[in-house]
Amino acid sequence: MSKIPVILSIAGSDSGGGAGIEADIKTIASLGLHPACAITSVTAQNTLGVRSAYDIPCNVIIEQVDAVCEDMDITWAKSGMLSSSEITSTVADMVKKHKLKLVVDPVMSAEAGGDLLRKEAIRTLRDELLPVAEVVTPNINEANTLAKMQIKTVEDAKIAAKVISKTGIKYVIVTGGHLDASDIIYDSCNDRYFTIPGTFVEGGTHGSGCTYSSSLASYLAKGHSIEEAARMAKEFVVEGIKGSVPVGKGVGPVNQLAWLLNNAERCITINNARDGVQLLKESNAFANLIPEVGCNIAMALPSAKSPADVAAVTGRIVKLKNNAHVVGDIEFGASSHVARIILTAMKYDSSFKASVNIKYSEAIVGICREMGLSISSFSRENEPSDTHTMDWGTSFAIETFKSIPDIIYDKGGIGKEAMIRIMGKNAIDVAETARKIAEKYQP
Repeated sequence: MSKIPVILSIAGSDSGGGAGIEADIKTIASLGLHPACAITSVTAQNTLGVRSAYDIPCNVIIEQVDAVCEDMDITWAKSGMLSSSEITSTVADMVKKHKLKLVVDPVMSAEAGGDLLRKEAIRTLRDELLPVAEVVTPNINEANTLAKMQIKTVEDAKIAAKVISKTGIKYVIVTGGHLDASDIIYDSCNDRYFTIPGTFVEGGTHGSGCTYSSSLASYLAKGHSIEEAARMAKEFVVEGIKGSVPVGKGVGPVNQLAWLLNNAERCITINNARDGVQLLKESNAFANLIPEVGCNIAMALPSAKSPADVAAVTGRIVKLKNNAHVVGDIEFGASSHVARIILTAMKYDSSFKASVNIKYSEAIVGICREMGLSISSFSRENEPSDTHTMDWGTSFAIETFKSIPDIIYDKGGIGKEAMIRIMGKNAIDVAETARKIAEKYQP
């Protein structure tokens, strides 16, 4: 039986559960590794800030690290809140004693507010801990302190990274959450820079530094290069920020489970869409419903915000020798037309995550009525000039019907084929509805 890597987090405890050891454990476990910990301080904090902190005696920190390292095979560790010179020096000794590869998150303050590092400990961090560590991951403010300069541009961040590397540490990653969202990696061994571009996203950021450093350590433990690990760690944090759910009155915490849940949802969505496609392929009659331009079936993630979050057939479904022929596979971002319909519908009711388009005829609309399906429509002639047809048309049909109907159709326009869209909560449901319509339709 193969062992999974164990990551040791040496950090403080956040009673609010958003940062510190708590964030590290959730991150490491979400990535499929085993988290171990040595608590350095116990804080009384919540989403509004830090109320107080109690430092764990150094001998207890030593006992925690020894207990774990003498039993488990640990290569990679990460450090977080090391509030005093004594604790910082103790951790440096433990890194040397157990030959740990350490990722240092130089925690100086809480995202929600409150200092977590005493001023005199900064020198110890710089002089004792960084020289024995592998990577340090300061944000802009922390890099300002470590490099003794003010960072205002990406070029400044590069200079600061090189200055920090003079401590003897191999890699410096200046995270860009307080600059332009880009992360700067400096490889001091080869005197090289890498930039991991990023964009700002909305959501809770409490615990983002802890989450980044622990995910970085996890990816490094899996054997990824520093550049690969940094890129994946950034993606992990972005997913966590986007998936953040408010739990208090202040700064929301990063949701470390978002990455895991999103991957699970992506798998569920892809499989459901594939099953829907299979239903259409197995129907002897469905080919008669395929429009001249072909059709597509799509299903969105529950948190979908753009066509990239909608799974569909890459090359549509076409009619070939009186059979439905699927061109391509199911992928996210494969559809624009059907995806826009779904995304617009989800703004009214997020449970309606799927749709398939079929050809229009009065006879098919009549069959839909006979089946008891609810129906609404829009006319392209009434479309405002500054909108996208599918966004506007779907909204118009829903607002006219005062809820999401089973069927939305339009009679086309110049150069535009008339079309019927079947709406539903998942791809299997809309495929089943299409199959039933096809069985009743006599072309």
